[in-house]
Amino acid sequence: MSTMKFCRECNNILYPKEDRDQKILLYACRNCDHQEVADNFCVYRNEIHHSVGERTQVLQDVAADPTLPRTKSVRCSQCNHGEAVFFQATARGEEGMTLFFVCCNPNCGYRWRD
Repeated sequence: MSTMKFCRECNNILYPKEDRDQKILLYACRNCDHQEVADNFCVYRNEIHHSVGERTQVLQDVAADPTLPRTKSVRCSQCNHGEAVFFQATARGEEGMTLFFVCCNPNCGYRWRD
């Protein structure tokens, strides 16, 4: 895990710096000459957390995607519409791929899996 590092001499932030001759990663202070060898090679970590609303919106937009395959061989159990978009993805906590369906009725958008 990447954390901020601070100078032992002047308490300013240490910035990543490459030592090209020795091919090592250092953390260097821009205020004084203090440098230390990095104990971890991760200098930045970007964790993206999606809200439930974002995930729901993505799935509702799937029905309007013209690049996804459509089928008329299934019926929506909520509105009885006869067309759905389908795609494969991994379900949470399961191994392998799962077939997902999204109702193409713009007033419904019900999602189910096979």
